[in-house]
Amino acid sequence: MRKLTQVELKNIISHLKEGKPLPEDYKVTLFDTKKEYELIYSNKEREEDILADTMAVPLQKVKTFRNGQNGDGWANMLIFGDNLQVLKTILKMKQEGKLRNADGTQGVRLVYIDPPFATRQEFRGSQDQKAYQDKIAGARFLEFLRKRLVFLRELLSEDGSIYVHLDYKKAHYVKTLIDEIFSEKKFESEIVFKRTLGHHLAKGMDNMTDSIFLYRKGDNWIFNQQYQTLSEEELKEKFPFIEKETGRRFTHEKLEQSSNVYSKGETKIINGRRVNTDLGWRWTQETFDKRIAENPYIIFWTEDGRPRYKRYADEYKGRKIGNLWDDIELISSNSSEAVGYPTQKPEALLERIIKASSNPGDLVLDCFTGSGTTQAVAEKLGRRWIGVDCGKLAIYTVQKRLLNIAGSKNLENPKKKYGKTCKPFTLYNAGLYDYKMIKELPWEQYRDFALKLFQCRDEKHEISKIELDGYLGADSVLVFDYQKHKNAVMDRDFIDDLHKYLGGKIGKRFFIIAPAASVQFLEDYIDKGKTKYFVLRIPYSIIEEIHNRGFTKIKQPVSEMDVNDTVDAVGFDFIQVPTVECRYFLDELKNPDLLTHKTKEYVIKIEKFESKAISRKPLEFSNFETLSMVMLDYDFDGEVFDLDEAFYADELKKNGFKVRFSEDKVKEQIMVIYIDIFGNEKREIKSLKDFEKN
Repeated sequence: MRKLTQVELKNIISHLKEGKPLPEDYKVTLFDTKKEYELIYSNKEREEDILADTMAVPLQKVKTFRNGQNGDGWANMLIFGDNLQVLKTILKMKQEGKLRNADGTQGVRLVYIDPPFATRQEFRGSQDQKAYQDKIAGARFLEFLRKRLVFLRELLSEDGSIYVHLDYKKAHYVKTLIDEIFSEKKFESEIVFKRTLGHHLAKGMDNMTDSIFLYRKGDNWIFNQQYQTLSEEELKEKFPFIEKETGRRFTHEKLEQSSNVYSKGETKIINGRRVNTDLGWRWTQETFDKRIAENPYIIFWTEDGRPRYKRYADEYKGRKIGNLWDDIELISSNSSEAVGYPTQKPEALLERIIKASSNPGDLVLDCFTGSGTTQAVAEKLGRRWIGVDCGKLAIYTVQKRLLNIAGSKNLENPKKKYGKTCKPFTLYNAGLYDYKMIKELPWEQYRDFALKLFQCRDEKHEISKIELDGYLGADSVLVFDYQKHKNAVMDRDFIDDLHKYLGGKIGKRFFIIAPAASVQFLEDYIDKGKTKYFVLRIPYSIIEEIHNRGFTKIKQPVSEMDVNDTVDAVGFDFIQVPTVECRYFLDELKNPDLLTHKTKEYVIKIEKFESKAISRKPLEFSNFETLSMVMLDYDFDGEVFDLDEAFYADELKKNGFKVRFSEDKVKEQIMVIYIDIFGNEKREIKSLKDFEKN
C-alpha cells in the first residue's frame, strides 16, 4: 500500500466525519484486495459475508413420490423456494455428511445452471408468443448470480465441475465473476451453443448462440470425452471399404511416417512379409506381432505392397466433440419433448453435459430448474439429482415431467419410449411453509424445525435446572413445548416465573420460540431487569430487530413474460389460502369451430380472488390484485396433480377472468389450482356435473 498524500488524508477524514462512503478510488489504495483484478460494481459483498449472513431455511417435506429411496438413504429432491437460502441449507447438509454420491463421496459432482439472463430482451417462440423477460438488470443481476456461484463452489465435490449457461449480453461480465470465484486456472472451456436459427433482423447480425462456461473445482476432475455419432451416409464415406472375410466396413491409415517414429529404416515382419521403409514406423515389431495375433486381418495391403492399419466402423466412437455445439436439435412448439415452458432446453444438451462431467450414481444440481430438463435427463442417465426453483409453474412442470417420464423419449433411441418410472423424489417447501403441517410434526421434529426457522444452534443446555434448547448468537433459546403443556399459555406470569430462575444468569437477551396462538401479549419482547425476553412467534415473520433486515416474499408471475421474475426472495412466510369464489358453467358457442365441430366450452368464471397475509398490521388487497395464475389437471386421478394447462392473470383479466377450455379435454374430474403472487394455493376438485348450462 502506497503512502497517502495530505490532500488524500484530509479528504478521507472529511468523508468519515460526514458519514459519507469513501470513493471507490481509495479501495485499492487502502485495502489489500488479494486479487490481481476483479469486476467492481455497487453493493458487492465479501464472499465471507455472503456465506455467513445468508439465511438457511429449513426444508418442509410436502410429499414423496414413488415411495422408497435410491440407495444409501438418498431420495432425489425437488425444492420450492428461493435458491440462495436453499443453497445455504444444502451446504449445511454437506457439512453434516448428508450430501452423498453413490460412491460415498460428499458434495455435488455436477452443477448446471441456466439463470435469468438479465437482458430485458423479449424472446419469442415459433408461434410468436411472448416467452419471458428478465427483470434483473446490471449490477444487481451480477451480485444476484455471484452470491449463488459462491455457494455452488462450496457445494461441489473436489472432482466436480460447473456449467454456467448465459446469453451474449451478460456472458463475459459473468465470466470475470466466475474467474474470481473459481480462479481463472480452473476455467476449462467456453462452449458455444447454437440455440436458434436466427430472428431475421432488419438490420444487424442475428445473435444465434449462447455461451456455456465450464469450470472445474479441483485438478483431478471428472471428464468423459463425448463423441458425435455419424449418420449412415457419413460412416460409408469415412469407412469406404468392406472386409471380404468378415463383411466389416473399414478404412485404413498409414503405418509409416508417424510423428511417434519407431525403428527408422528397419525392416519389419508383417504377416510373414518383410517390409522396409526409410520413413520410420508407427509401431514396434512387438506391437505388430500383438495386434496381428489379436486379428490377422488388421493389416490392409495396398497395390504397391505397403501395409496399412485397418480402422473398423463398428469400433469407431464417433467424431470427437469440441466446444462448438451446433448439432443439437432445437425445441419447437410441436417437438415431442416440449412441455410448454418458455425457457426449456433440449434434452440432448443436458445429456452431453451430464455424461461428460459425471458418472452413474453421481449427484447433479440445478438451482434454476425451470422446465426440469436437468432432472429428467439426470433421471434417465441414472444420476441422483436436486432441483430448486421459486416458481410454482416450474415446480408443477417438473413434477409432471418426472411422473410421466416413462412415456418420454429414450435418449439412446429417440424413436422409442424411455419406458421406466422415475426413482423416488421428495417435494419440499423452503421459505413458504404450511403451518398446519408443522404443528402436526412429532415434538422433536417440530423443535428441530423451529430452531432452524430462526437460525438457532441446536445445543441443549441447562441454567438453574431449566432445560434450554439452543442459542441465537450468544443468547439462550427456549422452544415452548405447547404439545406437552396443551392448556398452558405464555403470558406475563410465564415470563415472571422464567426471570425468577434465570435473572442475573443470562445476558441482555433471551429468546422464546412459541406458536403465536399460545402467546397472550402483543409486545415483541418484555423487559425484566437488564434482560429483554424476546418472543419469536410462529407463524409471524421474524421481527426485524433480531436479524436487522427486512424480508421479501417470493413473487409468482402474472404473465408468461414474467416467468423468470420470481427471484431473490429473502426470509420466510407461511401459507395462507386465498379466498376464491367462482361460477362453473357450460357455454354454448355462437360460432362453432368448423374444423373440430365443437359446440360448447367449459368455463370457470372467477368472481372473487383475495389473498390473506400474516402480519401484525393487516394488509389489504383489492379483488384480483394478487392473482398469479390458474392451473388445470383435466384428468385428476384423485391423488397427484398432473399439470395440463396454465392460465396467466394478465390474459384472464383481458377475458373477464374467465378460464375457458374445450369439452373434449375434460375427463371424469378436474383439479383446479388458483395461485396468488406469493405462491399460496387454493385447490378445488370438480366433476362434469358441477358445470351447469349457462
